Amino acid sequence: MSIKPKSRYFDNTTPPHISTLILMVGVSTLSMNIFLPSLQGMAEYFDVEYRVMQLSVALYLGMNAVMQLIVGPISDRFGRRPVVLVAIILFILMTLGCIFAPNAAVFLMFRMAQAVIVTAMVLSRAIIRDMVPAEEAASMMGYVTMGMAVIPMIAPGIGGVLDSIWGWQASFWVMFLTGILLFGICWKDQGETAVRREGGFQRQIRDMPELLMSPRFWGYAISSALTAGAFFSYLGGATFVGEEIFGMGKVKLGFFFGAPAIGYMIGNFISGRYSVRMGINRMIATGTIFGAFGTGLSLLIFLTGYGSEYTFFGFMIFVGLGNGMVIPNATAGALSVRPHLAGSASGLSGAIMLAGGAALSALAGTLLNHETGATPLLWMMFLVTAAAGGVIWLVSVREARLEAE
Repeated sequence: MSIKPKSRYFDNTTPPHISTLILMVGVSTLSMNIFLPSLQGMAEYFDVEYRVMQLSVALYLGMNAVMQLIVGPISDRFGRRPVVLVAIILFILMTLGCIFAPNAAVFLMFRMAQAVIVTAMVLSRAIIRDMVPAEEAASMMGYVTMGMAVIPMIAPGIGGVLDSIWGWQASFWVMFLTGILLFGICWKDQGETAVRREGGFQRQIRDMPELLMSPRFWGYAISSALTAGAFFSYLGGATFVGEEIFGMGKVKLGFFFGAPAIGYMIGNFISGRYSVRMGINRMIATGTIFGAFGTGLSLLIFLTGYGSEYTFFGFMIFVGLGNGMVIPNATAGALSVRPHLAGSASGLSGAIMLAGGAALSALAGTLLNHETGATPLLWMMFLVTAAAGGVIWLVSVREARLEAE
C-alpha cells in the first residue's frame, strides 16, 4: 500500500497501533537479555559449568533463526494476527517450563522453546511493511525499535537487581507476566494486515527462490547479520569480561551491560527521522562506520594497555548506534525486494541474522579467558562490522549499475 491505513487503538478491525508494535518487539528483546546477569548464579543453581549456562544465549539465538524461517511463510498464508497470538501463548507456557525446570538440560530445552516469541518481532516488521512503502517502512521501523530500545537498556540492570533479591527465577516471572500483557493487548488491538495468499505453506516455500536468487536481498540480509553479529558477540562475551576480567558485581554489570542500547536508541531515532531523506543504503553505510569506529578505537585502547570496564562498555554505545541505523534500514530493504513475500523475507533475513549471531555468540564464549582479556572479542566485533560496510558498498554499486542500464 502506498497510504498508511489509520489505526484505532484497541480496535482489532484496524492495523495495530505503533505502541502495540513497540511492545511486540520489546517483549522479544526482554526475553533475550534480562536474565544475563544471572548466568553465573544459574550455573551454581543447576551445578554445571558457566559455559553450559552460556548456551542459553547461543541455543536461544539458533532456535530464533529456525523459528523465523517458519513463521514468515506461515503468516503470509494464514495472516499475522493468529500466528502472533498462538506464539505468545506458547511463549507463556515455555517460560513456566524454564522457571520450574529441575535441571540444566530441561531448562535449556524450555529456553530454546521460548524462542517462539521471536514471532512477535518478525511479524511486527512484516506488519509495518504491509502498511507502508519501503522508505516509510524504514522510518517507522526506526521509531518502533527506538521505543523498545529502552527495554534492553534497563533490562539487564533490572535482572541483576531481581537476582540479588529473589534469585534467577525472578527474571523469568517478569517474562511470564509481560507475555500475558502482550497477549491481551494484541488480542484487542492487532488487526489483520496481510493479504491472504492461496496455495498453502508449500507454495510459500516454492516462492522462496525469488528471494534466494536476489543479490539485493542477500546484500541487505548479510549487512544486517554482520552488524547485528557484533552485538551478539557482545552478548556472548560481555558477562565474562565484566565478571571475570574486571570483577564487576551483578548489579553494576547489569547497568553497564545496557550501554549499547543507549546508542541503539539514538540510531533508531536517526533512522526514523532521516531514512526517507538520506536513503536506505547511505544510512546503512553510515551505521557501519560508527560501529567500526567504536570497536576499533576500543580495541586500540586495549592493545596499548589502557583498557578498563569504562572504556570497554562505554565504546559499546557506538556498536548500538551502528545497529540502530543499520538494522531498520537493511530490514526494510530486504522486505522491499519482493513486497508480496514480506513475511517470508522478514523471516529469512531474520534467520540469517540470528544464525550468524548464535555462531558468533558461542565463538565469543570460547575465545575469552583471563590471559587474552577482552581483545579477541573486540577484534571479532570490529572485523564483522567492517565487513558489513563492504557488503552494503557492493549493494550500492549494483543498484547504481542497474539504474544506469
